[in-house]
Amino acid sequence: MGRTIQLLILQLVLWQAASAQSSYWQQEVHYTINVSLNDNNNSLRGDLSLQYINHSPDTLTYLWFHIWPNAYRNDQTALAKQLAESEEGKKKLVNMGKGYIDSLRFTVNGQPVELSVEDNIDIIKLPLPKALLPGDKITIATPFYVQLPPYFSRSGYEGQQYMVCQWYPKPAVYDRKGWHQFPYLDQGEFYAEYGSFKVNITLPGEYVVGATGTLQSKDELENYKTIGKQNNLNQGNPVLYKALKKGSKTLSYFGENIHDFAWFAAKDFVIRYDTLQLPGHGVDVFSYGQVKGNEEWKKSTGFIKDAVRHYSKWIGEYPYPVVQAVEGPKNLTSGGMEYPMITLITSPDANEERMDAVITHEVGHNWFYGIIGSNERDNPWMDEGVNTYFQFRYEGEKYRDNSIFGGAIPKDVKKLPEEEFLSRIYSALNTIPAAKPVSTGSTGFANKDDYGIVIYVKTAVWLYIIESAIGREKLDKGIQEYFKEWKFKHPYPEDFKAALEKANGSSLDKLFELMNKEGNF
Repeated sequence: MGRTIQLLILQLVLWQAASAQSSYWQQEVHYTINVSLNDNNNSLRGDLSLQYINHSPDTLTYLWFHIWPNAYRNDQTALAKQLAESEEGKKKLVNMGKGYIDSLRFTVNGQPVELSVEDNIDIIKLPLPKALLPGDKITIATPFYVQLPPYFSRSGYEGQQYMVCQWYPKPAVYDRKGWHQFPYLDQGEFYAEYGSFKVNITLPGEYVVGATGTLQSKDELENYKTIGKQNNLNQGNPVLYKALKKGSKTLSYFGENIHDFAWFAAKDFVIRYDTLQLPGHGVDVFSYGQVKGNEEWKKSTGFIKDAVRHYSKWIGEYPYPVVQAVEGPKNLTSGGMEYPMITLITSPDANEERMDAVITHEVGHNWFYGIIGSNERDNPWMDEGVNTYFQFRYEGEKYRDNSIFGGAIPKDVKKLPEEEFLSRIYSALNTIPAAKPVSTGSTGFANKDDYGIVIYVKTAVWLYIIESAIGREKLDKGIQEYFKEWKFKHPYPEDFKAALEKANGSSLDKLFELMNKEGNF
């Protein structure tokens, strides 16, 4: 009788999950952005046009917008206050006040509207001249000017290298749990609506650009591929980019089923290019390196390809036509930062295994953040933690290694079979003090060390506990079901749980209760 009741409860849970999925909705956005880079004063000037489609059952009278470059405007922003709370952050405060966005003149369907700023200067409220009914769409447009700050968080410049991220006015997410307008933070990532981007970037002709989406400018693309192939084959002195013509140029990019757009530019990027054939389609693989960067970067396209192959096999096929990584300049921010189809890597001292691991982690975010667009601010474990679990599997399979231990794993442990090796690794990881629960939001941590231990490492340990309890085959089946149901959508923790329970065939309540456990498991 007990088993029968359990099965009935599971059927009810799965029915509720299916019902929720059938009534699921999300907003839709389509961007057209024209932007110019002025490398004399490190600024951007642009025009944005955005089609916003209301798929919700609600009538909207206003929209919230992020204008995140204003996070750098002064020492009173949420970003500045967060940085001031840690010694590492205080080192970055010297550059506060050197970046901002202005010259905004919003129109809705051609009609000017007045903005309001409430608690944070990087969030604005956009009143609508006419209520936006369910199923209706509007066109929102504005010019904008961005003064880029020196690079110390995510967006900015270092000399004449440009990391242009979180740079345009962006509507906050409105989903089944309401509005999600929140300020830019250094510790705590993002949440954005899916749609398409047409972006035209005008800049001096000497620059190499790596960006989200596919480059539509055919001559420039072929030039990148030709140079990139040569550099991939020749590990000696690299072939550097030469402008196709004098003066400025405009590069056009297009991407769809994405929720963000970032771009990177430098005059001396070393381009590398390769291709990858997945079962369903081919993928262009680009990397952009520093002339005097990490020697291991010469292997970057191989690392990117291997990461895409593994994640496609384990989770679901990479759906985009291009995948890219950029070697950033050495600075106070180490590691990497992910964007759709492109990632920035700042690991100048990494050896081969560490470089492979960090590239794989950041490329892996194309799945957990890019394709599956969870709310990173409230549920950071859903991208960082799940991704770290797969990164650790990748390192264990390929190297019998784990980045957390910094090359200190004993030789006898490295000789173990993969299954036993990972068992030893996770036993050791579970001894690292981790006070907060896995379910803690990004703003619930006092510093990046605590955030990293819990959200990255403790979440991976928790998923390994689930793997050990139900078996890797069922866990992978659940992750693949999750990917299939929620790609290009906004899932919540209950959706992740439902997918794993469907694969398992029984409730996982006790294992998911561990998410709220303080301390080690």
